[in-house]
Amino acid sequence: MQGDALGVVGLGSYVPKTVVGLDFFYAAGMPPDPMPNSPLLRLPPERRHVEPGERAAAMIERAAAAMFDRLGLEPAGNVDVLLTNVLLPDGMFTGCGTEAADLLGCTPEWILDLHNGGCASFPYMLKVAGALVAGGGARSALLATVQNTAGQVYSQPEIRKLPHAALPGDGCGVAYVRAGDHAGPAVLGTRTRHTPGTALDIGVVTQDGRRYWEPGPGALDVKANAEKQKETLALGNRLVPELVEELCAGLGLAVADIDVLITNQPNRIFLRNWRDALGLPAERHLDTFDRFGNLYGAGVAVTLEHAAREGRIPDGALVVTAGFAHAGDFAAAAALRWRGAPVSAGTG
Repeated sequence: MQGDALGVVGLGSYVPKTVVGLDFFYAAGMPPDPMPNSPLLRLPPERRHVEPGERAAAMIERAAAAMFDRLGLEPAGNVDVLLTNVLLPDGMFTGCGTEAADLLGCTPEWILDLHNGGCASFPYMLKVAGALVAGGGARSALLATVQNTAGQVYSQPEIRKLPHAALPGDGCGVAYVRAGDHAGPAVLGTRTRHTPGTALDIGVVTQDGRRYWEPGPGALDVKANAEKQKETLALGNRLVPELVEELCAGLGLAVADIDVLITNQPNRIFLRNWRDALGLPAERHLDTFDRFGNLYGAGVAVTLEHAAREGRIPDGALVVTAGFAHAGDFAAAAALRWRGAPVSAGTG
C-alpha cells in the first residue's frame, strides 16, 4: 500500500426508528404478496421510513456523529472532503452537503454532492476521495449516502397501493477514510463505468404527465421505462459482474479470491444473478434486504457497517463493494483489504 492510499478508519449507519411492515401497504389496498414463501420473489417483511420532516442532513449527522464519537475525534478539523449522495434532496438549489457540514460543525475544503452516483455511490465516493488525495488536495474524507424516498414518496396514499412501494426502505451509511492510515481496511482500487444513453430510462413521473415541479393533482412516483424493461434488466444483470471482474483483473486478483461481496440490493433476483455470474456462494454475498428493503445508494454502506459491527468480515478478507445506478447509466466497484477492524457505530 502506498503512503497516500486510503484507509477506512470508521463506519457509521443510521436507520429511522419507525419499522414498517407489509400491513402498512396492504391496508392501503396493495394486493397481498403473491409469493410470500418464494426465496427469490417474496417482499421484504420490514423496512424503515423516515419521520415527517426528517432531513437528509440530519440522517448524515446522526450516522457520522456516533462514528466520530467512537473514534474520539471532532469532525471540525478532521474532514477535508465531504462527499454526499441523497436520493431525494431536501433543498432545491443546493445539495445537502453544506447543511450536513453545518450540523457536524466542520468546514471541509471540498463539499461535493454526487447526485449521479445513485446505488453505486459508495464505491464512486472511494474513487473520488482517492483522486483528491492523490492530487494532494486532501488527507481525509467523510462519505455519506442517504436513501429517503420510502417514507416520503412510496408512503403516499395512492403510491403505497402499488407493489413496488413495498420494496424500498430508508437509511443512511457513512464512512470516514484517511490517507496513509495503515490501521484499518485499505482501499486497493476502484472501477467505474458510465452508460449515458440509459440515463432517462427511469425517473420521476406524475399521474397526469406534468413535470414534477408543475402544480396539479396526484402524487409523484418513480418508474422505469416499461418499453425498455427487458434491456434495463439485462444491463443491470451484466454491469455488476463485469465491473467486479474488471476490478479484480486490474488488481491481479481472481474473482474467486473475494471473501465478502456487498452490492446494492434492488431485489433478490439481482442479488442471486450477480453472485451466480461471479461464481460466489451466497454466504459470501452479504445483504440487509430482509431487514431494511432496497436502500438504494445507502445499501452498500449500511450493509458494510452492519457486517463490520456484527463481526462478519474476517481479518485479511478481500472485500468488494459494487452497484449499478438508476437504469444502468452508472456502475462502480471498489476493493478493500480488510485488516484490523474500523470503528463501527450504527442503529437498527
